[in-house]
Amino acid sequence: MTAHVAENIGRHSALAVGRRASAGRTVGGYALRIVLCLVFGLPLLFMILSSFKPDLEIFADVGSVRAFLPVGHLTLDNYTGVFDRVPFWQFLFNSVLISVVTVALGLVVNSMAAYALGRLRFRGRKVILAVILATLIVPFEVLALPLLWWVNKLPWLDANGFSLGWLDTYQVQILPFVANAFSIFLFYQYFDSIPKELDEAAVVDGAGFFRIYRTIVMPLSGPAIATVAILTFLPAWNSYLWPLMVVQSENLRPVMVGIDYFKQLNVSWGQIMAYATMITVPVLALFIAFQRAFINSIASSGVKG
Repeated sequence: MTAHVAENIGRHSALAVGRRASAGRTVGGYALRIVLCLVFGLPLLFMILSSFKPDLEIFADVGSVRAFLPVGHLTLDNYTGVFDRVPFWQFLFNSVLISVVTVALGLVVNSMAAYALGRLRFRGRKVILAVILATLIVPFEVLALPLLWWVNKLPWLDANGFSLGWLDTYQVQILPFVANAFSIFLFYQYFDSIPKELDEAAVVDGAGFFRIYRTIVMPLSGPAIATVAILTFLPAWNSYLWPLMVVQSENLRPVMVGIDYFKQLNVSWGQIMAYATMITVPVLALFIAFQRAFINSIASSGVKG
């Protein structure tokens, strides 16, 4: 009887300790999430609120919690000043066009390359994949000058019939970045998780390689497509160095190059914050729209041994 009571007491004690440990892990998890939200969210909050404040008030509030609160003299003057200072809508159109076309072409080119490397059987495909992945270690700054020389020598048909050089065009901001080693790798990993028995059944029904890619593999790769779309869109949208090197006409410049306009003559930090807010909104909207697919793809596209 005594042993039974002692056993019950021990079991209840173990359960109580387990519940306390579980509660501690839950509290710790929420605390970590709150800290991460503050680290990543407070700069965005500061940027958005500062875009409604005059410059003097921005600097006055920096040292206090007022910098993160909608207090003081709030106005839309910074936003109207942006439109007076730069051709914002033209810059926005250029960035949207460049980013959307880069994403669309990248999805087709990179997925087809990954399909060929992952689903077709030919000699040397592993070596080709290894060479493609090896390019990930080469920073763009190393390739920028050689790439600039090549695009200046490439021919292009223009209104006059024929010309040399791609400088100061839309295509020079798009085509060099369509093929992407990391996008190929993501598609390759995701395609590898799709049962190859589906391909074999389609071959029996008389389907060719391209039809299998178009009607079977790609429709099943929604999360990978969303992930690649986001990871291709972000560098295209945030591109600064390359457009600065290859574009001279104002009507072809993307939004990131437009930031340089606010560094000239009288620097207005309120207008800079307003401009940064307006060019950040599309990126946040894109991520929110594809957030679930993005997380699912990252979870299912882990590196396999």
